[in-house]
Parts: sequence; C-alpha cells; structure tokens
Amino acid sequence: MVWYGNWAAVIASILFFTFFAVGFAYAPRKRDWKTLGIYEAFMVALFTEMFGFPLTIFFLSSILGISIQPTGETGHLIAVALDRLGILELDKGVFLVMAVSSIMILTGLALIVLGWRKIHKATGLVKDGIYRYSRHPQYLGILLITSAFIIQWPTILTVIMWPILLIMYIRLAKKEEKEMEEKFGEEYLKYKEETAMLIKIFNVKI
Repeated sequence: MVWYGNWAAVIASILFFTFFAVGFAYAPRKRDWKTLGIYEAFMVALFTEMFGFPLTIFFLSSILGISIQPTGETGHLIAVALDRLGILELDKGVFLVMAVSSIMILTGLALIVLGWRKIHKATGLVKDGIYRYSRHPQYLGILLITSAFIIQWPTILTVIMWPILLIMYIRLAKKEEKEMEEKFGEEYLKYKEETAMLIKIFNVKI
C-alpha cells in the first residue's frame, strides 16, 4: 500500500476537524479568525505531511542523516525513536502512540461537543455540566486534539506552531473573560475564582 500522495485523505481530514472547530468550538458571532487561521494552518501542515508528502522525514533523512524510510508506520516518529532507543519495537510503539493519541483526540472532540451543547441555547452564565471543571472546555478540547496529533504524527511545522496556537487560545480566552466580567460582574468573578481556565491537575488550576 502506498501511504503518501493520498490527497483525498488530506482534504477529508482537514474538512472534518475544521467542521468541529468552526461548528462547535466557538460561540455564535464570536469567532476569532486569527486564532482559527493558525488552527487551520496547523491542520493543513499536519495532514499534508500525514497523507501527502513526508517533509519532516525527508528533512531528517537528507539534512540530519537519520535514515528513515517513509511509510505509514515511520511517520509515527515517537514510535521510531522508541524503536531506535531499544525501548519498544516499532509496531508496539505505533500501537502505544496511536492508543494514547486516539484517547486524547476522542476526549477533545467530546469536550468540544459537550461545551457547545451547554452554551448553544444558554441565556445566562453557564456554570454547570462540563463548565463546572473548565471555563473554556472547547478550547481545552482543541488544544488536547492538536497536542495528540503531535504525539501521533509530529512534524517540524506543527511542533513550531503548537506553542503559538496555545498562546493565541489563552489570549482569546482572556479576551472573552473580560466581556463576561462586564456582562455578569461579581457572579462571573466568583465562578472564575472557583473554576480553572482550562483544567485542574493535582489541585493546580491551569
């Protein structure tokens, strides 16, 4: 099977994850197109290398002299590294990487949909459901999905873009929170104090 050069898969994958970002991850009429543009660039870079042309593998092979044959398995560079280090055989490494990243992607998609369902028809401040644990579950979902893809299929461009994406979503979240503070006042300030912006890990709010 020829893995690369599958441009139909490139387009289909980009459209699928664009649908979730545009359709569910942003409140109506409050889309931040700059942030969405970086997200789109991330997805285009990712799936172009995943199914189209393995630029990162060619860079590692030709520039750095690391011999990697471009196949559907060797695109999982973390699995390749585990194999080269003698930690896990390639097929087992691929299974591990796919299992971890798939769980993260499904969790991210669930967060996006659950967050959208709570606020879609809301008229007041939403503090229940998934919003009890995160003030921005949809943005958390997007960051979880994109970080999962870096684990699953790391590329030079996506590794560079992810920190930029993180900063832009945090800035967008803070911008929205200022609007919420103006609209709901003390009620939102109390909610903000009690609930993590993205996630709470070991009593640390992130």
